[in-house]
Amino acid sequence: MTTEEIIRKAPKVQLHDHLDGGLRPQTVIDIAKEIGYDKLPTDDADELAKWFHRGANKGNLVEYLQGFEHTVAVMQTKEHIERIAYEMMEDMHNDGVVYIETRFAPVLHTANGLYMEEVVEAALAGLERGKKDFGVGYGLILCAMRNMKDSLEIAELAVNFRNKGVVGFDLAGEEGGYPPKKHIEAFQFIQRENFNITIHAGEAFGKESIWQAVQWCGAHRIGHATRLSEDYVVDEEKNEIIALGDLAQYILDKRIPLEICLLSNVHTGAVDKLENHPFPLLLKKRFRVFLNTDDRLMSDTTLTKEYLTATEMFGITLDDIEKMNINAMKSAFIHYDERLHYIYNVIKPGYKKLREELLSLKG
Repeated sequence: MTTEEIIRKAPKVQLHDHLDGGLRPQTVIDIAKEIGYDKLPTDDADELAKWFHRGANKGNLVEYLQGFEHTVAVMQTKEHIERIAYEMMEDMHNDGVVYIETRFAPVLHTANGLYMEEVVEAALAGLERGKKDFGVGYGLILCAMRNMKDSLEIAELAVNFRNKGVVGFDLAGEEGGYPPKKHIEAFQFIQRENFNITIHAGEAFGKESIWQAVQWCGAHRIGHATRLSEDYVVDEEKNEIIALGDLAQYILDKRIPLEICLLSNVHTGAVDKLENHPFPLLLKKRFRVFLNTDDRLMSDTTLTKEYLTATEMFGITLDDIEKMNINAMKSAFIHYDERLHYIYNVIKPGYKKLREELLSLKG
């Protein structure tokens, strides 16, 4: 039986986590008081957590993103950004995550005069301190926003920090009306620099968004990709994919990783209900999929909860969880030797030990 306790103990890899979407409610309250920010609906941590989750669970991406007004507001100084990054690392450690790639948009944290370089340095300081204290590996991904015109500047910033902890470049924000190809210059720059690209695509817009991300922008991973379901045919009786369109076939053949976020996809309306999520079909067809949290505060989730949800809803096993976390580690943006280290020295031995513990309990 794959219980919550077992999944929490299992070594896990998290590649799609928004730093500004995973703050502790008490931290939001603490910093708001410190800086005189008076727009929070409550100063009770439990109530605030519920408020964020209620606001996010509206079934569309635009409303889901509204809660970020408050989290971004308390991330405008180096000290506060570092604190939030450090606390995130502790939260990952407590959830059994051994490696995390977190992401955020530096431009959103310059309202009080910080330079983007200072924003990135502060986040990296918190992550590095967290790595030393909790033993969790990390990489930082810098996001450009679809509705802004500074994506090339963010891409250059990412490359400037490539040997200091930044591992990739992302495009985030509202999909509708903001196709990834509008930012082609930034992606071409990243490609010329031999750097890493992940793109939010196929969450709030159709398979065309995924196609552009892959074929125009050279994405090495896709965030969400929920609407890939528009490019394959399912046998409803057998509950399996029986025919793939050209895009889905290409993604399968090229082993392009899909960063799946189950609970947030329901909250943003990417799927109407969990039962209809394409994840189990993609897993069965051997797409390179793995689970992630997206926005832990907004979606009231952890990586343990995502995998527990998948076991309860779709019947995945501990073997499946191990395979997906190896998939995730293979797909991480750190160097090949480091990925091998995590797979063979951390993940595989961790699951072996967990199975031995379970066998001894049965015995």
